[in-house]
Amino acid sequence: MTGPRGFFHPKTASGASSLIPSPPWRYSGDLLTVEYRTDPSRVRELLPEPLELADEDPGAVALIWADWQSCSQSGDELLDPVRGQYKEAFAVVRCKYRGETYSRCVYIWVDKDFAIARGLHQGYPKKLGSIHQTRPHPYGPAPRIEAGARFGATLAAADRRLAQAVVTLREPSSTNGFVNGHPMAHHRWLPSIDGKGLALDELISSGAASFEGGQAWVGDAELELFSAPTEELARLEIREPIAAYYRQVGVVWDGGQLLESGTSGASAG
Repeated sequence: MTGPRGFFHPKTASGASSLIPSPPWRYSGDLLTVEYRTDPSRVRELLPEPLELADEDPGAVALIWADWQSCSQSGDELLDPVRGQYKEAFAVVRCKYRGETYSRCVYIWVDKDFAIARGLHQGYPKKLGSIHQTRPHPYGPAPRIEAGARFGATLAAADRRLAQAVVTLREPSSTNGFVNGHPMAHHRWLPSIDGKGLALDELISSGAASFEGGQAWVGDAELELFSAPTEELARLEIREPIAAYYRQVGVVWDGGQLLESGTSGASAG
């Protein structure tokens, strides 16, 4: 007899109930990125050992809204959209590990359970939230991708608004920003069942196995962050705006690399 099957819980005789399929995972999405500078000490407090502040622009932050369609290798989810469409908003900083610069997601909210499960596997600190952003369209009142186009974006969690932005496109850009432009350095953590330390403590690196993207646009953003009882995004306070960007992208994720294990010093409490 064979045991229960599936990449993730719940495991069943067929594996069809698994919350997420096995990688590779494929994504098509619209990204709104707002970059700004905060107090570097606020970034530093979010970096567990052995990660350090980046040497250049250590206070740089990217707050990114993404409207995704995602699927497994088969693409079946694209024809059953409730299984593949979701939205997220996430804050990215940069850090240094053994002399190399990495990006790191320090906060992230999504609106579907399967996206949370993927985040647990990848080391993203995902939580449930309410995320919305203006979608471009070539007809009617929606903005086109052109100079002067304006896009709104909002993020809320536990009934509290955490962030809102209005992005105005200015011109085509050779880049989609610099903060989220490196391999990710994430921790995969799981507390021990007896409450004594961590059963899983891995520092991993991952990124896109393949990437394609449309023309990036740069512009300006009006960004506001708000305090909430159970969220700390507002601690990454806005000291200086950098720029805002819009881009449509296609990404494939297919695993990562173990950098080290058991040395983060993180607590299970």
